[in-house]
Amino acid sequence: MSIKLHRHPLSGHSHRAQLALSLLQVPHELVEVDLMKGAHKTPEFVKLSPFGQVPVLDDNGTTLFDSNAILIYLATKYDADRRWLPRDPKGQADVQAWLSVAAGQIAFGPAAARLITVFGAKYNPEDVIGRAHGLLKVMDAQLATRHFLVGNGATLADIAGYSYISAAPEGNVDLLAYPNVRAWLARVEALPGFVPFQKTAVGMAA
Repeated sequence: MSIKLHRHPLSGHSHRAQLALSLLQVPHELVEVDLMKGAHKTPEFVKLSPFGQVPVLDDNGTTLFDSNAILIYLATKYDADRRWLPRDPKGQADVQAWLSVAAGQIAFGPAAARLITVFGAKYNPEDVIGRAHGLLKVMDAQLATRHFLVGNGATLADIAGYSYISAAPEGNVDLLAYPNVRAWLARVEALPGFVPFQKTAVGMAA
């Protein structure tokens, strides 16, 4: 198999890339990177990923190390219909805005909250959980009038957002007050080719 995804099963960034590969029906091989043993910090891995982070996509020797960059690459190369990354300037910009949210508000909100419970990160729980709820209020309002984050069809925006939002309860972030977000998660999970993010029995999910 020519495409390899170097990943860790508990990394939402890794799941984001895996989910894109699966939804786009791109054949691939998963290569486990043992974060607990520091495999991501070895000189060999740092040659692939200069920041020593998963995921890394290796497509016949073309390597990419950022999860959102991997999404753009896959949609541009393997989605002939450009369903996942629209060609029109407004649609493309709308998707990019949510990729920025994934790298910003999601990373520093629900993802950070989950890092505390899953990986023992030293963040302030009150701060990151508060940030997560601020984000979820905005997402719930946006999703009141649409099925997916950009209009009524799934795009890279939904792939980028899904993993850490679905796992938010693991970081003690309650999704109960956000019915539109929960309905959106269910719609993503119903997409053909969906693969679940590995669950961890921590936080509210314990």
